[in-house]
Amino acid sequence: MIHQFKLCGYNVVLDVFSGSIHLVDEPTYDVIAMYETANAEDIIKTVTEKYEDVTAEDVRTCLSDIEELKKEGKLFTEDAFAEIAKNYRINRFNVKALCLHVAHTCNLNCSYCFAGQGKYKGDRAIMSLETGKRALDFLIENSGSHYNLDVDFFGGEPLMNWDTVKALVAYGREQEKLHNKNIRFTLTTNGVLLDDEVTEFCNKEMHNVVLSLDGRKEVNDRFRKDYCGNGSYDKIVPNFQRFVKARGDKEYYMRGTFTHHNADFLNDILHMADLGFTKLSMEPVVVPPSDPCALTEEDKPLLYEQYEQLATEMIKRNENGNGFTFYHYMLNLTGGPCIYKRVAGCGSGTEYLAVTPWGELFPCHQFVGDSEYSMGDIWKGVTNTALREKFASCNAYSRPECENCWAKLYCSGGCAANAYHATGDIKGVYSYGCDLFKKRIECAIAVKLAENVKE
Repeated sequence: MIHQFKLCGYNVVLDVFSGSIHLVDEPTYDVIAMYETANAEDIIKTVTEKYEDVTAEDVRTCLSDIEELKKEGKLFTEDAFAEIAKNYRINRFNVKALCLHVAHTCNLNCSYCFAGQGKYKGDRAIMSLETGKRALDFLIENSGSHYNLDVDFFGGEPLMNWDTVKALVAYGREQEKLHNKNIRFTLTTNGVLLDDEVTEFCNKEMHNVVLSLDGRKEVNDRFRKDYCGNGSYDKIVPNFQRFVKARGDKEYYMRGTFTHHNADFLNDILHMADLGFTKLSMEPVVVPPSDPCALTEEDKPLLYEQYEQLATEMIKRNENGNGFTFYHYMLNLTGGPCIYKRVAGCGSGTEYLAVTPWGELFPCHQFVGDSEYSMGDIWKGVTNTALREKFASCNAYSRPECENCWAKLYCSGGCAANAYHATGDIKGVYSYGCDLFKKRIECAIAVKLAENVKE
């Protein structure tokens, strides 16, 4: 399977199953497009009539080159991964990552929040230190041969349970030495309580820190308000700037959400870049279609345009030495995830679990509060094994809609939570999200090509 597209002045041919990417001229682009559906003479006739300076011999040489690339497994490669996808997660249930919900409460009242202002459709709650320690014990006990383990302090707002966070990091550091593990802690915060103490601790102990900001003041403050109705921008931006300056070269990223109300989200990305933030993310909102925030079909052309303009701007800024990274354009053209990760995805419900303040287990943070998706608890372990097996069967090959999709080895079949919220089934397909994802991958490839061409 191949996928062809034109973007940022490049003619790109992606060989899906080998991962090979070819940068070609216009005649070659057309020859490849016709290669599987027309005979050589028809291809020669079509191409030589379209391009006055291209001869029949040129086209024959091109066809010969294509044949050689095909033999080398770099073009029109056959799919060899379906069997891997079918069998990969069978009985592979070692846990390597937890989303630790240390606070089901928040000091902001964001109206689009999937977590219901941090309460997850329930009561406000704070994780006790004892529950948190047991969660870390559960992770280590069920990690099998995994050496690197990941723990994300999440909410609500985790800084509202800051003393417990610090104590759990200390406990984790003790336990990783005893059990020959390496725990990488991450914190996700809205920034309201991000003071010097938190900054110093995070820069010492947190592998990554996710900072929530939606971009321009008027965009951020439309939804990200406190309980008195005040926007958070003026409070959190100075906190984030101080934090990022102190963080140096350690990992962080700014995470924003765009909605129907700011479909021109490129302005928000560039605003964050101009504030001095260089590691950026902007996620499409996922809400019911009836929600005023919901992205519409009418928004889609503008969103595609925004992604393409973002790619162009990133290429320009990279060349000028003031570039930034965008989470969805972080693509390795020569290495990247192994094929097992590409077909099997994030591991939600199997390798990755969310833990509530009272120790209940869910497949990921986006299922918390939905009793149908309760998987057990940190004392008894995963008791809903049928649900775990259903998540294990989700992959790039488990949905009929993905069969002929060129992007399936980049999305691994897509997000199970988004599929569930869009269709009611984790094996469904969130088609709107798929369309945006494919556009992002095209743009990511274009940005990476520009870096390689420059080199």
